[in-house]
Amino acid sequence: MSFNYPKNEKLKSKITIGLLFSEGKSVSKYPLRLVYHSGSLNENERIKMGVSVSKKYFKKAVDRNRFKRILRETYRLNKHILLDNLDKPYAFMFFYQTKERLTYEEINTKTIQLFEKFVAQNVKKESSEKDDEPAK
Repeated sequence: MSFNYPKNEKLKSKITIGLLFSEGKSVSKYPLRLVYHSGSLNENERIKMGVSVSKKYFKKAVDRNRFKRILRETYRLNKHILLDNLDKPYAFMFFYQTKERLTYEEINTKTIQLFEKFVAQNVKKESSEKDDEPAK
């Protein structure tokens, strides 16, 4: 497993970001939130990830950038949880939603819990959708 965050994995498309906010679903593990939408990527891309920290909670860009760096790093180290369990492409937006200044270790732990919660919800949904399909 390569622990990298290449340019082609970064979410930059305004159209995809718009789809995330209009049609995307969300899963939360306080203070983190993951908004996701499936099937809106090219066939050679499995995952796109963007990070965001609200100006409402951190007025100074220095503080927002620090937490964005931490979010990207925790994603980079734990993305294998997502990749090992996804069978279709997903676009994600990863949010830090609190005024509290959590440590890197706390954010990393919450990220792992959030990714596992996402996988549990979606694997359960996909398996129930497969069960609902009529046998051929």
